[in-house]
Amino acid sequence: MRAGLIVLVCGLLGLVGCGGGGPIVSTVTQPIAPLPGAALTGIVSNGSQPVVGAHVYLLAANTTGYGGVGIAASNSNASVSVVAEDETGNSDAVGAYAVTGSNGQFSLTGDYACSSGQQLYLYALGGTNPAVGLMAAIGSCPAIGSPAIFATVNEVTTIAAAYAFAGFATDATHVSSSGTALAQVGIKNAFANAANLAALSTGTALATTPAGNGTAPQAEINTLANILASCVSAASSCSTLLGTATADGAATGTKPTDTATAAINIAHNPGANVASLYGLATTNSPFTPTLRTVPNDFTIMLAFTGGGMGDANSIAIDGSGNAWITSNLTIFAVAELASNGAAISPPSGYTGGGLQYPGGLAIDTAGNVWVINGQGGVIEFNNSGVAILEATTPYYAANAPPTAIAVDGLNNIWISNAYNNVGYLLKLNDSGVLISPQAGYTGGGKTSSGPIAIDSSGNVWTTNPTYISTSYPVYTVSEFSNSGSAISSSSGFTGGGLGYVGLLVGIAIDHSGDAWVVSSFLGYAGAYPSGDVSELSSSGFPISPSTGYAGGGLYYPGDIAIDGSGNVWVEDLGCPAYNSNLVSWPLLSEFTNAGGAISPATGYQVGETYPRGCSTGLAIDGSGDVWMSDDTTIASALEVIGVAAPVVTPISVGVKNNMLGTRP
Repeated sequence: MRAGLIVLVCGLLGLVGCGGGGPIVSTVTQPIAPLPGAALTGIVSNGSQPVVGAHVYLLAANTTGYGGVGIAASNSNASVSVVAEDETGNSDAVGAYAVTGSNGQFSLTGDYACSSGQQLYLYALGGTNPAVGLMAAIGSCPAIGSPAIFATVNEVTTIAAAYAFAGFATDATHVSSSGTALAQVGIKNAFANAANLAALSTGTALATTPAGNGTAPQAEINTLANILASCVSAASSCSTLLGTATADGAATGTKPTDTATAAINIAHNPGANVASLYGLATTNSPFTPTLRTVPNDFTIMLAFTGGGMGDANSIAIDGSGNAWITSNLTIFAVAELASNGAAISPPSGYTGGGLQYPGGLAIDTAGNVWVINGQGGVIEFNNSGVAILEATTPYYAANAPPTAIAVDGLNNIWISNAYNNVGYLLKLNDSGVLISPQAGYTGGGKTSSGPIAIDSSGNVWTTNPTYISTSYPVYTVSEFSNSGSAISSSSGFTGGGLGYVGLLVGIAIDHSGDAWVVSSFLGYAGAYPSGDVSELSSSGFPISPSTGYAGGGLYYPGDIAIDGSGNVWVEDLGCPAYNSNLVSWPLLSEFTNAGGAISPATGYQVGETYPRGCSTGLAIDGSGDVWMSDDTTIASALEVIGVAAPVVTPISVGVKNNMLGTRP
């Protein structure tokens, strides 16, 4: 039986994430069930020029431990070789390999055996330039009888692969997830997303995604590819690239030894050394079109339309990695997009159950989608988009429509509401039957109808803007037990930077049970928008300073989410019409779990290549992609590729399994 090799290479090849002084090579054989795949041939090239004498490996992502930003290379997260040495006759510390010929071509047909579900990628190393490292994502192990695969492995496919599976990659030979079912869904979706950025057969950057409803930043992908090409085509230029694209983006960080790992490092640190990297792209530009000026950052974003989106509102991710979005102005619909952005819902969206003015939505542990109906009640859709609970019961009091919704680990549905400065929470079971009193749970300082987050103990957190003047309201947070008893005092939790709020903005719980809350102020009489992020302990004690956490481009913050490494993501509400003085508007800010800014002072702006409305919802998927809803009819769902650490989806499953703010 053929065997895959798990390989850890430190001193031998000088890969990142390794310590010590001398060569350390650990090889562990892992038997796999042979599944002869499709014929696999291709070409390795620098632009249009062949790379001769390169070693071409076919590697699979590991499933015994995570790779990713800040995770050291180890035996448990080393990629697995699926090429048989006795077939190729060539092998080294990375694994068995084929060698590119004088035209750059290679063949692995008959030389590999992979297992169903394994995620494959090609890695070409060396040739005349030892710093050359190029990748191409193949995706799932092809079944017997699958069509032949021809792969162009070049700088464009390297960028596509590096960004697509950045959330699982430490370096070019350490790409790995855990073996859980959710993790396997996440990494499969991540590998598939490479096809949204580059065409595997031709090695060209895409402007439109294969499904036809998405826009890709072709010029940015080409610019990033040209940065790599500066080294691939001229070894004399490699020291600049390898010294700039370090593991943490800092000058003192660990340097990569090849261009593939450099690409992964750029994906991990998209706001670092942007001008210096961009300068490399101008020295050799085999790929066009390109960016004409230095970008704000090197995040890569896809923009999707279709599926019933018109003016997107809330967004949530299900266990398959699909994104669910509500539209509530020009059309009343719920849209569903696949993990690659392809529309699953029809052009008119899902519209059953008496849907009108849909607002917030949440997904339960069974995959059903619960949507607030703006005209009263909630509607439950199954994961096929069929309404299975109609909005026939007005789950609210005194004619006040509900505003926010969340699902706990027991599949109870929680709804936030307020009327006449009295806030309350309603609780339904998974059949839609009201559990709480008709008047809801009150107290705990709840005075308004802010968003809801549920911690791993089942406690319910909700925000409250309490207006003491028309200009500067006081912002508080309330906490209730899962049985509806108020935990916070009659004045709610305050401090830590909690201040004013002009819109309903976000709250999220991290893996320690701390609550992260956004304060946001639009501004009056020509004032600029402003805001901050506060952190409260699980007991409501302020952890953040009295001014909150700021920086990282935080400007007019809105929704908030925690990724699988505990980093905190905040979207900017955007709405340029509110402030025409801004030349550019941040789109995303990222903070460590200690509140330190990771994103640059200008935030992540992801090119701003589309006419922008107001960003209204934020979610992170199991592939490490950040999703946002946008209320313009031109681009209603935005996906920033591979920039975060993968999370458990839907959030209710994270609550149930005590995995909030952790990887699957």
